[in-house]
Amino acid sequence: MTKPIQPTQTTAFYVQAVLSFAVSLASVVVALVYLPVEGWIRAFLGLGLLYVVTSTVTLCKVVRDRQELSEVSNRVDQARLDKLLAEHDPFKVDA
Repeated sequence: MTKPIQPTQTTAFYVQAVLSFAVSLASVVVALVYLPVEGWIRAFLGLGLLYVVTSTVTLCKVVRDRQELSEVSNRVDQARLDKLLAEHDPFKVDA
């Protein structure tokens, strides 16, 4: 069988993604706090922000799960093909 390719993710990439998310979320929260409007408008915008963040996380999970599912089916298909090729004898004569 072929060795599956393992995706690599560096620690720096992970830290950059987490920091980017934290900075963007903090900047929007600070903007909401200092927005010169009434409290109920701030609450509505904050609720909208919370909804966007949670739906983004859900979308990321769905995309990741779909990708993992396709990788599993691709590996099964590749294993079947490898087995067929390993068992095939081109010099075998059927009598």
